Amino acid sequence: MTVLVTGSAGFIGYHVAEALLARDEQVLGVDNLNSYYDPRLKQARLERLQAHPAFTFAQADVADLAAITALARRHRDQIEGVIHLAAQAGVRHSLKAPFDYVRSNLQGHMVMLETCRQELPELRHLVYASSSSVYGGNSKIPFAVEDRVDQPISLYAATKRADELMSHCYSHLYRIPATGLRFFTVYGPWGRPDMAAFLFADAITAGRPIMLYNRGKMQRDFTYIDDIVAGVLAALDRPPAAGGDAPHRIYNLGNHRPVELRRFVAVLEEALGMTAEVRLAPLPPGDVIATFADIEASRRDLGFEPSTPIEEGLPRFVEWYRKYHGV
Repeated sequence: MTVLVTGSAGFIGYHVAEALLARDEQVLGVDNLNSYYDPRLKQARLERLQAHPAFTFAQADVADLAAITALARRHRDQIEGVIHLAAQAGVRHSLKAPFDYVRSNLQGHMVMLETCRQELPELRHLVYASSSSVYGGNSKIPFAVEDRVDQPISLYAATKRADELMSHCYSHLYRIPATGLRFFTVYGPWGRPDMAAFLFADAITAGRPIMLYNRGKMQRDFTYIDDIVAGVLAALDRPPAAGGDAPHRIYNLGNHRPVELRRFVAVLEEALGMTAEVRLAPLPPGDVIATFADIEASRRDLGFEPSTPIEEGLPRFVEWYRKYHGV
């Protein structure tokens, strides 16, 4: 099977593509290699994928309809699966650059839906990335897919919820089997520099202070990348049934073990063998105090069973971090 993976030079996209290649799939990777964070990290991930003979790469922006249409037409008889992970990420960045989110997350998602409808006759399943951010300020925890998600508190969250609604519409109108995955705070080797593990490791090793928002009392359902990848592939292999209103489903992929930020830092300090200088700050706009995934549906339908606590995952991240930076 040939699988189109968008955002293939990104954190999750890289690991998903690598896992697909490991099970002998053909992978067509797409990424625009933008500068939201250091493109050298994206290039390093990409070079590892390009060492696989079954990997083909196209540099393109998913919001560019002409480019994505042309790419799909070249491979229209081969692509049976699409894993759409390309997006503009980051809650706080959405306060500074809102139109980046409109272009990448709304227009880009619509381009992928239209491409699936118009150009991919062999498509069996579209899997796409949503986010735990869609739960907004919900006070009921753990967050379940049945919960209301119509009150987002960041533009990033609003665009991800819009992606879910557009996908349901296309599944209903055009019978495109689609599955949305709400990821919960993913971390691990080759992770993003704007996420907590990388940010804190950078600061601690450089002797800079780290900032803990909400005075360190925030909780996150930190989920190790290998567990996320297992969930993504399990979803890909199980397209929704064609019957009913729409062949569209949404699942949570989270560790089901929320961790307070202070505990996260303590485990990271131990893995680094260094002590952090901590500064406390209030909760910033758009952030939520806690995330906690209800994964009952993911367990039932996908066999999803995350198994990596931060006491195992963070040392693996640190091992990679030191090797990558030579420290």
